[in-house]
Amino acid sequence: MPDVSEPLLRPIGRVSSALVDPATAPKQGDEGAPDAWLEFVPEVADGLRDLAAGDRVLLLTWLDRADRATLVVHPRDDLTRPPTGVFATRSADRPNPIGLHLVDIVAVEGLRVLVRNLEALDATPILDVKPVLGPER
Repeated sequence: MPDVSEPLLRPIGRVSSALVDPATAPKQGDEGAPDAWLEFVPEVADGLRDLAAGDRVLLLTWLDRADRATLVVHPRDDLTRPPTGVFATRSADRPNPIGLHLVDIVAVEGLRVLVRNLEALDATPILDVKPVLGPER
């Protein structure tokens, strides 16, 4: 295995959502996820300044309740589907549980950003926000 340095990730905020139970949360944001607030730390305020309602962004989160030892899952927790390696799925359970979410910004209020289509649980750490480039924009 190649020598890999340990990355240092610092959360820049947390998700504030009505979703608290992984068992009842939607698998994907467009499957009935409620609107959620992204609450950022003051140190990143300048980075938020050009976000606006109507923007589509990629939100990266740390899925802190994931099982990092899991390497094989039944996709979508459906036991009728064959066991599949996690890197071929969108399972939260994986060695480095980084969540990737395509969300739409509904409103921006200071350090808080209201988004649509986010299936992340309440208090999930936020790692980064990136604009969607190309035809999706």
